[in-house]
Amino acid sequence: MKIDSLESIELEMAIFVRRLTSITADKKFGNIDRSAYLLLHQISTHGCAGVKTLAEIFQLDISTVSRQAASLEQKDYVYRIPDPLDRRAYTFQITDLGKQELEEYKQARSIRLKEVLKEWTEDERETFAQLLKKFNLTINEIRAKEPN
Repeated sequence: MKIDSLESIELEMAIFVRRLTSITADKKFGNIDRSAYLLLHQISTHGCAGVKTLAEIFQLDISTVSRQAASLEQKDYVYRIPDPLDRRAYTFQITDLGKQELEEYKQARSIRLKEVLKEWTEDERETFAQLLKKFNLTINEIRAKEPN
């Protein structure tokens, strides 16, 4: 890959993150932020999970995920399920309120993205989606190989 294309990708990614954050940070998106969205989506899609598992999935420090999960618990978006074998351990399960907030947030974000991409063809959107997924998977593979 040419240096010029790497520089272009780096700049465009920085702009992408800034603009995506700005178009999806509108207050009408509900009561959850990006970190809450990702945790709720993971639990909703893959079932209950503990802090350690969530930290590994998102490659974050356990204390960070613990604080985020505690915030979700205070808002009644998740609840704890004690581990019957280890009374100190527990997993989080999404509540009905958490599912509702997650769905509203997803719908609002989808509406905004649909507005932004309205001039794109379905093929362009599909290609962009595939490349973003490939990019994220590549980052996960690289991070998994890094020493802790």
